[in-house]
Amino acid sequence: MTATDRSIELINVAAQAAADKLAHDIIAYDVSDVLSITDAFLLASAPNDRQVKSIVDEIEERLNKELGAKPVRREGDRDARWILLDYVDIVVHVQHSEERVFYALERLWKDCPELDLPEEAKATRGKAAEHAQSEEAAAAEEIREFGGEVL
Repeated sequence: MTATDRSIELINVAAQAAADKLAHDIIAYDVSDVLSITDAFLLASAPNDRQVKSIVDEIEERLNKELGAKPVRREGDRDARWILLDYVDIVVHVQHSEERVFYALERLWKDCPELDLPEEAKATRGKAAEHAQSEEAAAAEEIREFGGEVL
């Protein structure tokens, strides 16, 4: 069994919406062979809680406006560390970067086929690592400016 055309359509719109809101490391898996409850997972992350919420809101708005799809369930809003949108055909996970590293959902689904995504979504791969490096460099520079020592 493979993901349906509807699932692929939902994944592509959701992935584009996430990319438009500067999500990091967007990836999608066809989980239809291993799960009976959904066809595909979309994973995306962001470096802060506010951006996680913004990405989720954009995905929800675009799927509703462009495809008439509304989630049957939305979880994780309060902390905005990991928000899940369940559209039955697909499940969208938008995680804070720290949660993404800790839970490593990619490891769970690595044996499932990866779905092709829009170019803008593919271009987000590795952005979380780039962001973390630039944050570390900025922090080190700030310490140096104040006469501190970087360990």
